[in-house]
Amino acid sequence: MQIAMTRLILYVRDVARLKSFYQTHFGFRVIEEIGNEWAVLAAGQFELALHLAGQPWRSMPLAPESSNAKLVFKVDSGLAELRTKLEKANVPVGEIKRYPGFAYSLCDGRDPEGNVFQLSESD
Repeated sequence: MQIAMTRLILYVRDVARLKSFYQTHFGFRVIEEIGNEWAVLAAGQFELALHLAGQPWRSMPLAPESSNAKLVFKVDSGLAELRTKLEKANVPVGEIKRYPGFAYSLCDGRDPEGNVFQLSESD
């Protein structure tokens, strides 16, 4: 038996806003959509689904400063340029960093609802 993860569902406050963010900055295209309730974006061989959170959760605080989840996106090339583009668009992004023993560079950021993402580029 082989098991593969193919889709991640994020429960969000504003489907249209997050859809626009990931389309604009990452170039993901919409492959499914139901108004402002549901959108699925093609993110390489993976799908990022945005589902409107239930009413009680929409008034809760945005994602905390620290999170136990992170969306990781592989960048073929141009990580520094993408980071600069995001920074100029007022997207919160950290510095590019490297760790000993790992053959890639990475930087973290946050989407408009506070979800943490990481951009990773191999050497």
